[in-house]
Amino acid sequence: MQTETILIKTPEFVSLQFQPAGLGSRAGALIIDQLILMVFNLASILLFAFYASSAAAFFLDDTFLSWPFAIMLICLFLVNWGYFFVLEYFWAGRTLGKKIMGIRVIQDNGQSITLLSSFIRNLLRIIDSLPVYYLLGILMVFFHSRHKRVGDLAAGTVVVHERKKKKPGKMTGIEKEIQERGLKKEDIYMDEWTVRKIGAEEWKLLKTYSERLLQLPIGKREELTKKLSYSLLPKLDIDPERKSFRQLEDILLVLYLIGKEEWEFENQIK
Repeated sequence: MQTETILIKTPEFVSLQFQPAGLGSRAGALIIDQLILMVFNLASILLFAFYASSAAAFFLDDTFLSWPFAIMLICLFLVNWGYFFVLEYFWAGRTLGKKIMGIRVIQDNGQSITLLSSFIRNLLRIIDSLPVYYLLGILMVFFHSRHKRVGDLAAGTVVVHERKKKKPGKMTGIEKEIQERGLKKEDIYMDEWTVRKIGAEEWKLLKTYSERLLQLPIGKREELTKKLSYSLLPKLDIDPERKSFRQLEDILLVLYLIGKEEWEFENQIK
């Protein structure tokens, strides 16, 4: 039995191959997310019930209940809708349920989901949930060739399985150099918002720089290191003026490790 795949052409003319997430994995992720939200909802209702019983015990006016009740309803709405919108944007297309099920949301061009895309696809959950229990969304995912629901069609997104990590093979020269220096991507903390500050063109420059670093004469190497550092590091709130040449190289190589995992797509289907 052949594994179903989709081929995506990126703006950089790279062909990416993904396995679209089907009804089973998406339903599993939704059930986990809904259970998490159910716990929050029940906790909120119980908290309000406790407040209401306390207010009644002290013979307080209904005014003391109406405002907390309204606030609770607003909070429930914001959390139940914002949970998907916020997590998918700030956590690279994942919610807790999607993370557990090993799936994520990406754009049709293979890039990370944008703020607008996340907003649209989650706003249209209202339509996908019609008439009851996400029936329309379930039918769309089941019958669509890329397993898209209405929200995905409108937002230009697709849900895919996480890419399998590349099996370790023979180390390249730069990988050996990074290992000898004891560098790890954890040496620089970069949240999703910070990662997004590095664009595709800058990543390509960083990749080219890192892969050619060991072949460059020392003069050219220092020149390129400083040029790239002064262009890239201020975007990450790192002051290159306070760093030595060796430190700048180390920082750029760590960024290469981070970028390699985040942007360098390899075929996950064998």
